[in-house]
Parts: sequence; structure tokens; C-alpha cells
Amino acid sequence: MDYALLLAFGLFAGTLGGIVGTGSSLVMMPILVVLFGPRQAIPIMAIAAIMGNLGRVLAWRREIDWRACGAFCVTAVPGAMLGARLLLTIPPGVAETALGLFFLSLIPVRRWLARREFRITVTHLMLLGAPLGVLTGVVASTGPLTVPLFTFYGLERGAFLGTEAASSIGMYVAKVGTFQAFGALTWEVAARGIGVGATLMAGSFIGKFVVLKLSAAAYRSLIDTLMVCSGASLLWVAVRA
Repeated sequence: MDYALLLAFGLFAGTLGGIVGTGSSLVMMPILVVLFGPRQAIPIMAIAAIMGNLGRVLAWRREIDWRACGAFCVTAVPGAMLGARLLLTIPPGVAETALGLFFLSLIPVRRWLARREFRITVTHLMLLGAPLGVLTGVVASTGPLTVPLFTFYGLERGAFLGTEAASSIGMYVAKVGTFQAFGALTWEVAARGIGVGATLMAGSFIGKFVVLKLSAAAYRSLIDTLMVCSGASLLWVAVRA
């Protein structure tokens, strides 16, 4: 029964991620922590995230900005490897608390910058990739940070969803590889991650149909709502730790 519930939530989380580019970890992490504990939950979610992002890449493959993706990954991938190593040494809950508060404060900042039509360049993507990669290695997801990053670059809807997903795959592969190198990834954990990831991938294609029906204003409001939930979720994980 627990696994049936897990897969049902996985399909919902994959659909949510397919709509806004993030949110899968927001839905799945509390459930994974309860079922498997925090130490197993993060590598399980990392494997599942690779598959979920792959689903979005396949769904929006014709609209991906590979130049932006490459610039971001050049520094984000090694950053994710460093962050995953730090995860195994820092006290539980520290990073989640800081990021949860930051996500909540980022909402008014993002709206203020959007009103001024703030834009970033490929160089900015390269410079910001390293710190975001480190954070992705430490916590379950930094989607609420990469969402405004790629939207400020000028990407929207399918182009944003596909490019963000392609960039995330690089970081999560590096993260999983680091877990494997330091003995934090067992075959049992990998199997669970693949099972959850299959539902996330299926949900990505469902999300595509929803995105095509949303207005631009409704889509932006949905992003802000998700950031509120993400910040609250990280604070909850920090308290649990």
C-alpha cells in the first residue's frame, strides 16, 4: 500500500514538475523521508529527478536553448559534485533552513526585477552555475532558484522547461555519481529511485498538455505559488532533521 501511494504521488509530482519546471522534490521528499528516512531519501530523489528531467527534455526537445544549458552546466556540474560531498559532512537541517527562508524572500525580489525587465546573459549563467550546483548537491532541489534564473535569461514555457531540465540532468548525474563514489548509493536505493523516476517521467508529458493551455500571467502566478510551497517545505524538512 505504501508503494502504491508513493507511485501515485510520483505521477502527481511529475505532472507538477512538467508544468512549472520544479516541484517534484517538494511533493516527494516528505513522503520519501517518512518511508525511507532522510539519508536514503536524498539519493532516491536524485535518481528520480534525473528521470523526471529527462521526461521534460524529451517533451520539449525542439525548444531547448543548448547554448544556455551548456554555459550553466560548465560550472554547475562540478559544483554539484562538491555539494554532494559536503552533504555527507554538514549537520542535518542547516542548508534547508537557510534555503527555505531565502526562497520565501525571493518572491518579491523576482517580481520587482520582472517589472524592470531585468535580464541576465550567458556569462551570468556561467557565473551563477557554480553556487547553484553546490546548493543542488547539498539539498534535494534548488528548482525555485533555477526557475527565476532561466526566466530572467528570457526563456518561457517550453523553452524554459526543456532548458532547465537539461541543465538539471547534468547536476543530478554528478550528484548521484558522487554518492556512488562515497558509498552512499546502494542497489536498493537505486531501484527505488528508478521506480519513483518512472512516474515522474510519465507526469512530465501530462504536464506539457497543461502548459499549452495556460496564459502567461497564470503561469507566472503558478511559479510564485510553488516558491512559497518550496520555502515552507524546506523549513519543514529542516525541523524534521
